[in-house]
Order: sequence, then C-alpha cells, then structure tokens
Amino acid sequence: MVFDLNKCLGCQTCTISCKRQWTREEGMEHQWWAVVNTMPGKGTPKDWEGMGGGWKADGEPNPSRIPLRDETGDAWQFNKDEVFYGGEGIQTYLKPTNPDGSKPGWGPNWDEDEGGGEYPNSHFFYMPRICNHCTHPACLEACPRGAIYKRDEDGIVLINDKQCKGFRFCMEACPYKRIYYNHVRDITQKCIFCFPRVEKGVAPACARQCPGRLRFVGYLDDENGPIHKLVHKWKVALPLHEEYGTQPNVYYVPPLSPPSIDANGNADPSKPRIPLEYLEGLFGPRVNEVLELIKAEKEKKARGEASELMDTLIVYKWPEDIFPDFTVDPAEL
Repeated sequence: MVFDLNKCLGCQTCTISCKRQWTREEGMEHQWWAVVNTMPGKGTPKDWEGMGGGWKADGEPNPSRIPLRDETGDAWQFNKDEVFYGGEGIQTYLKPTNPDGSKPGWGPNWDEDEGGGEYPNSHFFYMPRICNHCTHPACLEACPRGAIYKRDEDGIVLINDKQCKGFRFCMEACPYKRIYYNHVRDITQKCIFCFPRVEKGVAPACARQCPGRLRFVGYLDDENGPIHKLVHKWKVALPLHEEYGTQPNVYYVPPLSPPSIDANGNADPSKPRIPLEYLEGLFGPRVNEVLELIKAEKEKKARGEASELMDTLIVYKWPEDIFPDFTVDPAEL
C-alpha cells in the first residue's frame, strides 16, 4: 500500500471503517488497527518511535519493550446517557473515562492537530498507519509459538489465533508497535490487510472508504500498477523508518510544505515550513529529492504539459486507477 500524505484529510474514515469491520468483539475495544496520527506528534502508542524493536544494522534484534496499556489508550466510555437522554445536554458535555472510572491520559489521536513549530510557522500533517506487513518481520521471528506467518501469495502477515498464547514477544519486537493484546482471549491481534476482502478482489476497507483517495493498493512487481510506478519507477514513495530493518511494504509520498513566514510577514520559498530534517528522520535522506521531483511535475501539469506521475497521484478513475486489482464492489458479493 502507498499513502499519498498530500491528500490525507485526517477525517478518520479509515480508522472507523476498520474498527467497525474487524475489532468489535470482546477484548478488542481498545484496538485500532488503523490509526491516523498528527505529525509532528507522539503517535499511537505514545512515543512509539522511541520504544525500539526491529533489527540493528548488523542484523541483530534491536532491544525493545512492550507498550503499556496507558500508552496505547484504553477502551473509553462516554457519559452518553447523561448528555443525550438525561436532560443535562446544556449543562454538560461528553467526557471520556477508562473502564475503571479513571481519567484517560492518552489514546489514539490524543494530540490531533497540535503539530509543531511556532506561529506563524506552525505546521502539521496527517500520517495514517497500519501494520506494515514487512518482508523481514521482526514479530514473526520473535514468536516462539510459530503463530505468525507471511503468506507467499500476497505477502500479508497474519497471526494464527489458535497457536498464539499471548506471550507478546511480537509486540516487543515490532518497531512500529502496531500489535495489540486481547486480554479476554489471551492472544495478540493486528491488521490483517482485510485478507478476506482481498481474496475476493475487494480493496481493504480503509482504502475503499478513504474519501481523499490517498491509499493505493496493489503489488510491487506489477509494472503496470500504481504501487510499482510510485515505489520503483518514479521512486517518490518511501518506507517509514527504513532504518528499523524490517523492510516494510507500506510506503509514503512525503508531504509538500508551505513556505516559512519571516518577522515581516514575507514568505520565503527557500525555507519549507515543515523542517526537511524532520521529514528525513521519518522517510530517509531522499526526501528532498522526492519533494523536488513532485514540485517539478506539479509545475509541468500546471503549464498544461503531460505528467504521468501527476496523473497517477491525482487518480482520475476510481477505483480502477488506485487499486486496479481490487475493483470488486463489496455490495455485490
């Protein structure tokens, strides 16, 4: 999957579509297999980028730890009866509480829209995250039960819930911290890339429901597909934290930035408002090269010249242009 971060609205339609489809059973209340974080931000779970995991440069496992429940966020409950049905709607408002009645301290999208920088150069962008279905998944090798496996036919990484015993070594090993623990079933669970839909030619729910049409779905080796073109032909889609060594199969087209504003209110196009160093920390040293290419192709398109890259990113025909191998309408199954 490729995310074009220049199109993400932060609307959370993807997170809700995933939540409604896959994580509604007991013990899954706190699980959000798809999230959209505001960047710069601490993310989900809180400060996940500093928890370790993945592989060192020499191939050895990188020390890590399991995210705490408070860092991921609990299954919040709201005073809906009081607000909507108790006649108190004017005097009070919706307030979240943890199941034990305590006040939440963190959760998905806790720092939504906060971002970084100081006015007038404050900035943020949205970054969706799912399991990266890595080519060299640390979670798979960490599992002592052999419960995690990667499918040969499409590369989807799955957990066999009949073999899993909830040891949580996978949660420790995953550097992206996209695995949850189900305390009711004593197993770990995560994004399954909607494999029951994919097997029937239907795009994953998060991609199919995305109103911004930023989620491209396909195969890296399909030279006519958008994934191959964005990752290998034009090389504008980059992996998140490639240095973790797991070879993730989710890629990001980095966000363009408005120019900085000086003390006199003048724009300086040579200084992007989102610091280049910050983007390089997420997507590696090729970020500037990628952004310059996108800006050049964007200017060509504005002049009325042909740009295959811009035509691909724009997505004129839905769903054919964005996930050509998964165009079946789920309503027709």
